[in-house]
Amino acid sequence: MRLLLARHGRTASNVAALLDTAPPGPGLDEFGRAQARRLVDRLAHHELDAVYSSHLTRAVQTAEPTAAARGLSPAVLPGLREIGAGDDERSADLRRYFAVLRSWGEGDATARIPGGESGVEFIARYTAAVRQIAESGHQVALLVSHGAAIRTWAGYVMPQLHAALGSFGIPNTTVIIADGDPDAGWTLAGIDYPDPDPDDGFGLNGVVAAQ
Repeated sequence: MRLLLARHGRTASNVAALLDTAPPGPGLDEFGRAQARRLVDRLAHHELDAVYSSHLTRAVQTAEPTAAARGLSPAVLPGLREIGAGDDERSADLRRYFAVLRSWGEGDATARIPGGESGVEFIARYTAAVRQIAESGHQVALLVSHGAAIRTWAGYVMPQLHAALGSFGIPNTTVIIADGDPDAGWTLAGIDYPDPDPDDGFGLNGVVAAQ
């Protein structure tokens, strides 16, 4: 099957570069709503059987225009939510959050922020959500999720993603295209980037996009 892993559209917290991971979270700002509408056209050349999103407001709002354009009912899977910031929720200091993510990538999947989840816990719950989608029999499914979650999970199952992304990160409404299945594994089929956003706070600070 094919997975289209799309980061949600922009929020005010993205502009401010705040860790804002807890549900229900902020809705899309005006620019983010426009990004969600543009995503409809960007995905027009893909056959699409299903649309899923995390339960966070920004992901649901991003999924809705594409689902409506295809006559689909979007399904909500909490397992697709962002990696929680724990005690650093709503902080503008990103250092500990990204240090934990780096630790996971370097082999310490037990690292966590107090109040947050470990890499073992994150990979298990995200993989379970993807398996649920795959076992529903779809040929192509759109998953609207979050920057750190997509990069971490997709990089875990497709290590070549890290080289493909480099330091560019995953701006709002970037789409990672993966072919395969949970048992045979996944292959990176492409990355579809949106138009640049000059007000992306994470991008301006030179960090990998999160939330």
